[in-house]
Amino acid sequence: MAERSNFQSLKDGSEADYEVTCTSCSKDNIREEADKFCPECQEYLCKTCTRYHSRLNATQQHKLLDKNDANRGLHTARTKCQYHTDRDIEMYCKTHDMVYCTLCIATEHRSCDGVNKIEDVSKQCVTQMEIQALSDEIKNAHDTVESLTVKQNLAEIDKKKEAIEETLNDTETELIEHIRKLKREAAKCLNDKYSTLKEELVSAIGVSVRTAEGLKQTTEQLQMIDSLNLELQFVRMKLMKKTVEDAQIFNADNAEEDIKFVDFMLNRDLTDNFTKVKSLGDVTAGIVGKQYTLKSIKTIYVKLENDKQECYISDICRLPDSTILLADYNNYKVKKLNNDDSVENVHVFDSYPTGICCVINSEVAVKLFNNRIQLFTVGSPLSKGRTINIKNGYQFGLTMFCGDLWSSISNGINVYSTSSNRVFSIVENQYGKSKLKSSIQQMTSTPETVIVTDSSDGAVCLNKDGTVMRELRDSRLKNTEGVCVADDGTVFLCGYQSHNIVMFNKDGNCLGELLGKDSGLLSPTSMSFDGTKNRLIVGCYINNSLFVIDLLVR
Repeated sequence: MAERSNFQSLKDGSEADYEVTCTSCSKDNIREEADKFCPECQEYLCKTCTRYHSRLNATQQHKLLDKNDANRGLHTARTKCQYHTDRDIEMYCKTHDMVYCTLCIATEHRSCDGVNKIEDVSKQCVTQMEIQALSDEIKNAHDTVESLTVKQNLAEIDKKKEAIEETLNDTETELIEHIRKLKREAAKCLNDKYSTLKEELVSAIGVSVRTAEGLKQTTEQLQMIDSLNLELQFVRMKLMKKTVEDAQIFNADNAEEDIKFVDFMLNRDLTDNFTKVKSLGDVTAGIVGKQYTLKSIKTIYVKLENDKQECYISDICRLPDSTILLADYNNYKVKKLNNDDSVENVHVFDSYPTGICCVINSEVAVKLFNNRIQLFTVGSPLSKGRTINIKNGYQFGLTMFCGDLWSSISNGINVYSTSSNRVFSIVENQYGKSKLKSSIQQMTSTPETVIVTDSSDGAVCLNKDGTVMRELRDSRLKNTEGVCVADDGTVFLCGYQSHNIVMFNKDGNCLGELLGKDSGLLSPTSMSFDGTKNRLIVGCYINNSLFVIDLLVR
């Protein structure tokens, strides 16, 4: 018997208990004995629900089984086709290893092999091994779905939207406040100049009023002059003449006085430029691109038996065939990292190599401390090419861009042609001293730009004439040195003093830290991206090992 519960019988309200109860009634907390079973709905039905089930248009064609037959497993549950929801799945296609309704078979699978009725191919029960295998697949798929960053991505863009709206509000407030400040300053200037002019004019008006009053009194005195004695006539006449003379002088002075005015000339540069601006900025949206996260870290020992000094991998380059070359500053060498991560000598120089880059295919350029760039082709045997005399060979930084070699100098970059002696300079004042915060440390290039680390909190991206296209800055970077670019344009920068690696997308937006200072990476100086194995090769200051950082890519 089934276990007792708090369900009530529909008939008399008393407690009742049955082996099989009505599925529909149980939804209303009522236990009623089942009479039939519907394979289509996968529900047990009491007598009352059976009558309703047979009357409804949606279910009246369902074939009902006696509950006892259902318990004995004599029913065949039908599943509706996902493409034709009014049809049952009845057929199996061996070519696609999938089940369909007859309409699917007729329209899409007529030419497929191994099309049979389900009852003809489902002769064996599903084994426990198959159930477990599918269970494992379900779990793996579920875990993968759960690990997808869609929700996190939505939260990030929600947060970014709020930050942009805050920026817009701050910009509006800043612009309005600045306009109000300009208005206050113009109004103060107007009041000051107006007050001065008004004071002068009010004073002149007061003098004119007093002069006019004096002339009026003089006229009245002149009319009474005959009634005075001779002595008083003489005195009054002199005084009245003096009044007239003062009035004439006042009139003469005011006749020559410049007409005062106050006016305002609008700053058309402000209004014209302001009205020409179409927006506060550009809103961009799209796909970030590949996302890189740390998978694992290992080290590769790169010191060879004949190395006289501790290794200092000052620069790393990757050739088109995925060959990785290492410039070992202390040992005057260029070394090669083989596919099995073993290391071998390529060439020994007579000076410290301060930079290395690929010119084309297997041709390589090596910058040397003794003011030379040596071109050579990696092969068996190695083939040396021309030598280019340069300035400031002791400074790190060399890359190939638009067919020319870009080499750092004390105050900028010299650009050398690989086919002639042509050279031109890009100095600080051409791309802005305020943009390049300190001396150049490393350089790399993409088809569009040269990326230059400047021993501060990041790097600058320069176009062909040295103009700054964008900056890559993050406060977590201290004394940035190494730089490399992934195939999708993601830029990796490493901080010599911050002992970390920070990522930026190709538009210059920071993507966060790949490695923090607690990763064990100590004083990184050089870096290369190995796209064939999705990993970073990192060289550190005075270190006989390379760090190999395997990446997970999404």
